[in-house]
Amino acid sequence: MVFSSHIFLFYFLPIFLIIYYILPFTWKKFYLRNSWITISSYVFYGWLVPWYIIPMLASTIWDYVCGKIITTPGMAQWKRKAALLTAIIGDLSLLAFFKYTPLMLEAVDKLNSVFGTAGTSYAGMWNIVLPAGISFYTFVALSYTIDLYRGEAKPAPNFPSFTCFIALFPHLIAGPVIRYSSVAEQLVKRDHRIDRFVSGLGIFFLGFAKKILLANSAGQIADTVFRANGVDTPAAWWGIIAYHFQIYFDFCGYSDMAVGLARMIGIEFPKNFNAPYHSKSLNEFWKKWHISLTNFIRDYIYFPLGGNRVTVKRFYFNLILVYFLSGLWHGAKVTFIIWGLFQAVFMILERLRGDVKNSVLGNVPGWVNVIFINVVVMFSWAIFRAPSTEQGIAYWGMMLGIGDAATATPLLHATIFTWKNSVMLLVCAFFAYVSWQAHDWISEKLSATKMVIATAAFILAVIAMFTQTYNPFLYFQF
Repeated sequence: MVFSSHIFLFYFLPIFLIIYYILPFTWKKFYLRNSWITISSYVFYGWLVPWYIIPMLASTIWDYVCGKIITTPGMAQWKRKAALLTAIIGDLSLLAFFKYTPLMLEAVDKLNSVFGTAGTSYAGMWNIVLPAGISFYTFVALSYTIDLYRGEAKPAPNFPSFTCFIALFPHLIAGPVIRYSSVAEQLVKRDHRIDRFVSGLGIFFLGFAKKILLANSAGQIADTVFRANGVDTPAAWWGIIAYHFQIYFDFCGYSDMAVGLARMIGIEFPKNFNAPYHSKSLNEFWKKWHISLTNFIRDYIYFPLGGNRVTVKRFYFNLILVYFLSGLWHGAKVTFIIWGLFQAVFMILERLRGDVKNSVLGNVPGWVNVIFINVVVMFSWAIFRAPSTEQGIAYWGMMLGIGDAATATPLLHATIFTWKNSVMLLVCAFFAYVSWQAHDWISEKLSATKMVIATAAFILAVIAMFTQTYNPFLYFQF
């Protein structure tokens, strides 16, 4: 189930909230309400594919058991370490099986073909389906056991509370990547106030509008270009600009909806986007884009590797490894790995200049650095979005004016360069680069005027949703 569906909006969410607020909340510190959150979250997650619940429940059980061993008073250090390794290996093995087995089977098929031993296709025989959001809840579970081992969090008081934390549906499909220590107290004691509920509703409304009105509109333009048999330079830039806005409003809109939904039940999630397209350097961009994932990688991979407190060569190796793993996290495709390494190259170039506050261009006017970083990010999105490495490299070529345009390009131009599309991308640009953001604009003490605007945007988005046949969630696949 996704947030931008009529089933969620008109059935799941109203029923969930009505029963949630009817249930008593003083008995055993939210036991009933947390249990209702858990049950509802499993219904939400397994709505279309019920077996998705099985790997998530398995991860929940073994991380909870390992957490108990890690925090048992007087437990031998080797047993604590063994429990941590068990949790890490179990979580990563589960993720690797579903996410990377298809790639390995395809590699086996190609090797068989090269050596003339092709027969049964192993990739076709093992039709492994990736459970939605597995990368997100795996990282959430990992953070719990690692933080317990480090002494940075206290163990969950009971299994229902821990299950509620893992399954909490606002962050389940596409984040943010929530750390247990940030919500532990809220699972047993939280404040339900009407002003916080209304502000959560307002953030949800604006996030929904971002997704339906902006992301979907830009996405249709991007998909038209990327699915074309061939493009020329103007079409290539038009398509990547559209995708630049689509991926931002899709993911930022989803994060806003997640924050709003959580606040409606008294739980506060951290801000996940902070105007990343305003950045003057790639280093700044990654501090503002998908902040929860960036922080996870920093705290659990980059810092343990030594961060920047190592030799210069080791530091650059750490950067390359971190961005390689970041690309691999997104999926078992070479394009994702190239995307990650592309980020690492520019991060290293900024470090070589000795200035991570500005792009590799140096101390030029701020707006020049902003434009440059947006162009760099667009080039990275091109390979990220491309169906294959060959198509991604060809797309880069067309962005640079290298290559031959397809004969069907005039027809493509007539389809994408319309007044409607031009106005739509201008609207996207306005909201992507305007100084204020939905998360900050909708404060806890929400004014009536702001709520009216948010409600009007939501109503318009709902009307649009019923007229659209195009409504993907880009990060649903991760």
